[in-house]
Amino acid sequence: MSRIMAIDLGRKRSGIAVTDPLQIIANGLTTVESHKLVDFVLNYLKTEDVEQIVIGEPKDMKNNPSDCSKYIEPIVNRLKKLLPDMPIVRYDERFTSVMAHQAMIDAGLSKSRRQDKELVDTIAATIILQSYLESKTCRDAINRVSTNNQ
Repeated sequence: MSRIMAIDLGRKRSGIAVTDPLQIIANGLTTVESHKLVDFVLNYLKTEDVEQIVIGEPKDMKNNPSDCSKYIEPIVNRLKKLLPDMPIVRYDERFTSVMAHQAMIDAGLSKSRRQDKELVDTIAATIILQSYLESKTCRDAINRVSTNNQ
């Protein structure tokens, strides 16, 4: 199997997470400046087998695209153009930064470490990816049940 990559795109920085090759666990990879993101992804794909990219989709509480979407769309469109055969999936990222902060508190990180925005972005990407993996597992199970009942 191949890895799945997740990106928590931001105006300044983007957090990146990847699965293990068996797609069981999401791991934080790094944070890169958003204007360098496409080059980072292209270089990563030269050395690692990735079958899909999941990009956090910022939405407001009414399920509409948030203001951040206008900064994200050009990067997503560039990735789609440069990687036409790579499935790129948008996945709801609401509350991932809040969950990242809570995970840092739960892990006992110091206040100064919790203020590290790069670490927050990497953890947010990991949360997006883990959530996506869990939803994918549920969808796959439902599809198996549906197929067996036919």
